[in-house]
Amino acid sequence: MNTHHQAADAYEVRPATHADLPGARSVMLDTFYREFGYGYSPQWHADVIDLAATYLETPRHALFVAVRGDEVVGTTAVRAQGPASPPHPAWIAERYSGDRTAQLFRVYVRAEHRRRGLARALVDAAVGFVAETPGYEQIYLHTDTRVAGAEGFWRSVAKEVCDARDGDPDRSQTVHFEIPIPALAVTADPR
Repeated sequence: MNTHHQAADAYEVRPATHADLPGARSVMLDTFYREFGYGYSPQWHADVIDLAATYLETPRHALFVAVRGDEVVGTTAVRAQGPASPPHPAWIAERYSGDRTAQLFRVYVRAEHRRRGLARALVDAAVGFVAETPGYEQIYLHTDTRVAGAEGFWRSVAKEVCDARDGDPDRSQTVHFEIPIPALAVTADPR
């Protein structure tokens, strides 16, 4: 795997190591509790408890981190897995079923480190990983538009597939997106 090292200001965006996992877990859990307001749910967040098995030790999965010094301040993950129905529409789950779909998960940046290009750098690293990993045909993600800035960010990097918002402020207001997988440059053999 080609490592995707990118700097944004005094930050480094790179594949996670085992040493990064406690910091990555902290970013994720803090996001569930502070940003989303509903906390950890084993049904939807089991990967966060065993990040190593889910992302570092499973082929075709990856976890990327944004770090400043020794502090993990952002995360993005890739899993070979489509969305579940319910809660998502059955046709979305069918369209993105199986391990040919790379789903982006856990695209989180701590509030005090936002507006520095970290989310975009993390997503770029994840998309690069998907492009280099055999077997993926599409990149899927969904977002809750109640999270400040989420919808605008995803519209700047992805194409909307389905707007499933129902207007109920007590439920997730989900929009589903797809990101095209970039073609890798093929170089001719000079021989």
